Amino acid sequence: MNIHRGNPLALIIALTGLLGLGGLALPPRDLHKPPSPLPPDLPKLTPLLAGGAGGAITTREGWEKEREEIRKRWREYLGELPRKRAPLKAQVLETEELPTFTRRRVKYQIEDGVFTDGYLLSPRAVPLERKQLPGVVVFHQTVATHAKQAAGVDASNPELMIGVQLVERGYAVLCPRCFIFDDGAGYAEHVEKMKERHPGWKGMARMALDGIRAADYLESLAEVDRTRIGCIGHSLGAKEVLYAASLDERYKAAVFSEGGIGLDFSNWDAVWYLGEGIKKPGLGLEHHQLLSLIAPRAFLLLAGDSADGARSWAFVDAALPVYKLLGVEEKLGWVRHGLGHRYPVEARAAAEEFLDRYLK
Repeated sequence: MNIHRGNPLALIIALTGLLGLGGLALPPRDLHKPPSPLPPDLPKLTPLLAGGAGGAITTREGWEKEREEIRKRWREYLGELPRKRAPLKAQVLETEELPTFTRRRVKYQIEDGVFTDGYLLSPRAVPLERKQLPGVVVFHQTVATHAKQAAGVDASNPELMIGVQLVERGYAVLCPRCFIFDDGAGYAEHVEKMKERHPGWKGMARMALDGIRAADYLESLAEVDRTRIGCIGHSLGAKEVLYAASLDERYKAAVFSEGGIGLDFSNWDAVWYLGEGIKKPGLGLEHHQLLSLIAPRAFLLLAGDSADGARSWAFVDAALPVYKLLGVEEKLGWVRHGLGHRYPVEARAAAEEFLDRYLK
């Protein structure tokens, strides 16, 4: 079914309704429950509060100094992002009025002369002049239809129409296209094109900038409350969530679904992510450090026992001391649904409950 070509929308609304969950009262979740038993190959991650010659970090001031050092090291590895951002030059290319929301195909500038497109979904039930909405960026998975899937234009997999699910809950939703899915070339070719402009960048640097610009776009909309912006992504999209949230403090809540949190959990060595350099001994970088940069903001990891599973607990556990130091341990956690590389009802319920808690 391709609703973009005029097919009825009753089925798409019914499908998202079958996943239900809107207004459903859910029992409290234990977001810090470790796997039992712990896996023998649980990663051993460097303690974040160990400090250097000065000893263990026990104060917020001490953590802020360490945090800045971690941030500096990651920025140097990724490649320095531009300090001055180009005008958005945003355009609306198409508009569809659907039964419960409006879907617009939009275009905006990432950096001078470089544009992306995607879909903006806005609920129709809330008069925009009376109330600002929480905003969410939905980063799509690796799929040929890219942002069209998250936005419901490609309705072949209702589970991953995350943008539709969230606009139905009253969010303003932006579903941007990842740059490796730009028309006219393959993933690696798009990276090479990017490196012509930025020789020192990793692929994730461009994805991080895309995430920053997505927040810029949402923030520019009168209908969006700029203090309530979050992000969610599955697989490829989860990877973008981790970097966008760690490098842009406007993201107040982030949901990472089956992205493979450890550097050796999935294909982080691909050129469009971090490249083969992550395999070098003595790198000194791992993703629990990025989780610590997100603190004190909210982060939820969803594990399906595919890209993420029992071993992913180590990353949550390693970052928890930072969250505890800041007095917000409830804002970091995981849910292990164990249903594979999917975003099933169980994952959706946890994600929506989490986003609602911190954005509404």
